[in-house]
Amino acid sequence: MNLLLTEEQREIRDAVRRFAEEVIRPRAPQIDEEDRFPRDIIQKMADLGFLGIPIPEEWGGVGADFVSYVLAIEEVAKVSAAVAVILAVHTSLGALSVLYHGSKDQKDKYLRGLASGRLLGAFALTEPQAGSDAASLQTRARREPGGYRIDGRKVFITNGGEADLYLVFANLNPEAGRRGITAFLVEADNQGLIIGKKERKMGLNGSATTELIFEDCRVPDSARLGGEGEGYRVAMSLLDGGRIGIAAQALGIAEGALELARAYVKERQQFGRRIGDFQGVQFILADRAAEIEAARLMVYRAATMRAKGLPCAKEAAMAKLYASDTAMRVTVDAVQLHGGYGYIKDYAVERYMRDAKVTQIYEGTNQIQRMVVAKHVLGSA
Repeated sequence: MNLLLTEEQREIRDAVRRFAEEVIRPRAPQIDEEDRFPRDIIQKMADLGFLGIPIPEEWGGVGADFVSYVLAIEEVAKVSAAVAVILAVHTSLGALSVLYHGSKDQKDKYLRGLASGRLLGAFALTEPQAGSDAASLQTRARREPGGYRIDGRKVFITNGGEADLYLVFANLNPEAGRRGITAFLVEADNQGLIIGKKERKMGLNGSATTELIFEDCRVPDSARLGGEGEGYRVAMSLLDGGRIGIAAQALGIAEGALELARAYVKERQQFGRRIGDFQGVQFILADRAAEIEAARLMVYRAATMRAKGLPCAKEAAMAKLYASDTAMRVTVDAVQLHGGYGYIKDYAVERYMRDAKVTQIYEGTNQIQRMVVAKHVLGSA
């Protein structure tokens, strides 16, 4: 498999890198400190086409491949994991859900807006009692003349309260288990959709994470994404791509933290020498750099398979598992190499460490990723 980037992929990566360095990096500490959704930055990204990178031109997107989108996530995450996750959820779980599973009418109505950034997307699957066990949804959908009524509660919804369109999963037939789950597109101004508590998080400050409450939330038949009972399949098909996106986010966090550590140890002096001249420090940097390169290959391979339409559940799980564990190791060591300064908010590495932790948790915990990989290894998937 050829993992060398094409000219178009390099051009997109470089364009996003310039934007990230010039526009996002200077604002990243403020975004984290104030925990305020960076609407102006998201709008600038939309104006440049970054919110529609893998969406075909016929639907208003850039028309690039999934690898190009993953490169964009990686570059943004190098400077701000919070901005990266806004982009990742909007694209992997928002826009691509309509592209892959939407009807022509749904694409006409929503996909152009999602691709252009006129609409922001969100994904509402997790519930208080249904996280890793996604088949145990308690949110109910009930048939009504001409449509459905949705009642229930969702938690940990990225872009909650900021999104214009929510992909919501509800159980239409609880007796059927996962085969009773159905997906719906719910617009933000629906009177039955209530934005609940905004979570105060360890990291990813600036990205909105809220609960959603559905009370007599009525949607028409045309809001159903896919057929009745196909919601679980829709969710799982999207999560493979979502996991690759989070793996790219973790990769970017690790790269950004390593660069900060590298710059610091080349300047900081102790015992009359730069601390980067000590072999113990060099070995830490060498090990973490090797792990980052391994993670990069896994992420790019999974993204390439996804771009070619190949089954990649195992590769996506491996990439997410390894890249996120790498991000934690790199950021913890980056803080350690900064010594006491690493614990001070004036230095960015503490933010990178806080941001890295959630990559081991969302889009399926790393324990779930190990279960996915093990099923493929044992031939039981």
